[in-house]
Amino acid sequence: MAEESYLRIDGVNKSFGPFQALRDIALTINRGEFVCFLGPSGCGKTTLLRIIAGLEAQDSGRLHQDGRDISRLEPGARDFGIVFQSYALFPNLTALENVGYGLRNLGLPKARIAARAEEMLDLAGISEQGRKYPAQLSGGQQQRVALARALAMSPGLLLLDEPLSALDARVRARLRSEIRDLQRRLGVTTIMVTHDQEEALTMADRIVVMNMGGIDQVGTPYDIYRSPRTAFVARFVGEMNFLPATVQSGGTLRIGSVELQAEAAAEHAEGSAVSACIRPEDVIVGGAGDRGIAATAESLEFLGSYFRVKLLVPGLGPRPLAADMASESVAALRLRPGAGVAIDLVPGKIKIFAADGAGPRD
Repeated sequence: MAEESYLRIDGVNKSFGPFQALRDIALTINRGEFVCFLGPSGCGKTTLLRIIAGLEAQDSGRLHQDGRDISRLEPGARDFGIVFQSYALFPNLTALENVGYGLRNLGLPKARIAARAEEMLDLAGISEQGRKYPAQLSGGQQQRVALARALAMSPGLLLLDEPLSALDARVRARLRSEIRDLQRRLGVTTIMVTHDQEEALTMADRIVVMNMGGIDQVGTPYDIYRSPRTAFVARFVGEMNFLPATVQSGGTLRIGSVELQAEAAAEHAEGSAVSACIRPEDVIVGGAGDRGIAATAESLEFLGSYFRVKLLVPGLGPRPLAADMASESVAALRLRPGAGVAIDLVPGKIKIFAADGAGPRD
């Protein structure tokens, strides 16, 4: 079944004085999709969310939601619910009253408003907290109340502005799963702004990676992680080793004094200066056979289920190379700082970007 477009953004630009916050944004979001706007502070992701909500006006460009042009509509005329980073709960209202607040303007009977508010609190998993005030609730409970309030009006679009950033790591991880499960059950089209790559990778159907007011890449979490289109995406999403290199003939790459096969080298002109990139988990430590490159373990960082090992590899240059290894592998090799080891870089795992940070030539 073909995907159905729900929100279309065409050529949106926004400036604040001399600063251009958004540059020619074009994006289509499908009905029922969970999309994350991901990027560092100042990249334009929150400005774009606010323009979708009508809280900011774009300088140019158009927005269509469910076939309706909403480009210049006031927020109240648009069909969305929103959860802010601060939750914005009314401190003088109970959780139940906060959830039902927006329903008052519909002129519904009090009994129906209360029933709907109770239904949404139950859906959010906090039905027993309805009589409490925000100050009596934990951060996670406040977040659930804000989410229930946003969903109470049955919006066509749910907007989440870094809703988990104020929570501790354990609560944040639990709520990521709960929000995603709730979104799937309701089928509501959802956009979440975040600077947290783990949130985006675990929650989104697609990720929109933003950089300096533009969109660098749109794709599934797997595509964004395994096939970054720009050096910025490669560096921002996950860990990545960057090594200065030169493209050689025959699909090879010279990094320092080492010449390697690299499938991506054929996409760049021979003799060009590039950055060769490889994920730490794609660096093979030990068991490299004839292709082994001599290295020395500089440090080992224990990260629970694996170690991140920093390797000094004279043949590849002065920069330490990061490798992720299972604890069992570290133990089997008796790896420790100062120990010598052979490594290998798998040709198909090496990504190459031009020295200016762009991806392969078209």
